[in-house]
Amino acid sequence: MNQSLTKNKNYSVWLKELKNKVRLVQIKAAVKVNSELLQFYWELGQDILDKQKNAKWGDGFLRQLSMDLSSEFPHIRGFSKRNLELIRKWYVFYNQKNLIAKQAVSQLVQIPWGHNIAITSKCKNLDEAFFYIRKTIQNNWSRSVLTHHIESNLFKREGKAITNFEATLPVPQSDLAKETLKDPYNFDFLTLTEKHNEKELENALISHVTKFLLELGAGFSYIGQQYRLEISGDEFYIDLLFYHVKLHCYVVVELKAVKFKPEFAGKLNFYVSAVDGILKSERDTSTIGILICKSKNDTVVEYALKDISKPIGVSEYIITKNLPDEFKSSLPSIEEIEAELSERENA
Repeated sequence: MNQSLTKNKNYSVWLKELKNKVRLVQIKAAVKVNSELLQFYWELGQDILDKQKNAKWGDGFLRQLSMDLSSEFPHIRGFSKRNLELIRKWYVFYNQKNLIAKQAVSQLVQIPWGHNIAITSKCKNLDEAFFYIRKTIQNNWSRSVLTHHIESNLFKREGKAITNFEATLPVPQSDLAKETLKDPYNFDFLTLTEKHNEKELENALISHVTKFLLELGAGFSYIGQQYRLEISGDEFYIDLLFYHVKLHCYVVVELKAVKFKPEFAGKLNFYVSAVDGILKSERDTSTIGILICKSKNDTVVEYALKDISKPIGVSEYIITKNLPDEFKSSLPSIEEIEAELSERENA
């Protein structure tokens, strides 16, 4: 080892740049290989469909094709009978109405084969499929994250919250902000009783903060729970505070384990105003408020938000796995333990 070079600052800087270039080339090469492979799969799927329709080579066609290709190319795993069937299914799915275009194919080849299979096996139509393709490309989702969003039906939930963003935010921020909200939010990763309160819901979400952030969506960065604001000597506490790195703004989240009431919007409006006045910098855009309730009357929400000055969205949450109420608080709360200890000390 050349010790003089390893200690040379100029060499170290150049080596670091060179390593970054190598990694970039590796990434580009991987993307290029994936694109070429999927272009080949697309043409192969078309050929398979045409041959099965016109050549009438019988039911054993794919099995024989798999054996012949695997024999010639033993190191390529993509020629199994199962994968050939998936290639055909993939091609057929995107040709449901013979509307597929080159531009659409160019989107398909930007995501890995495993992602493509997850989408075609779980999506019901082309609109839903292309929604998840675009989201995967935009957010660089792993296959497990993609599968999670498909199974939680993000396609039907994203951008569905009732908001006043069009009236309170400039374009295009209003559109981008609305896309970040869902309705309902799926909190099935929690286990709570049917009669849980806001504090229990809040604590449960924070104890599962990684899954909570995944459900909130790309861009949310957690700042704190019961975030303290002091205003002229008075103290106020925000349930949950986030920063959205793509929208460049603070996001105030208030939780309600009951049906929406108009006064909830007024309180959240106050919190958003306070964050704008105390925390927001000149580089930040307008703070957004999200009110997540157990249920809501959409018409009541629309009236409540109509004259609110700050950008607020209102959504529901769902938890399909509730514990029976008799199991609630099987362990004593911290307050109960402290009270018992205090009694013992004073005895």
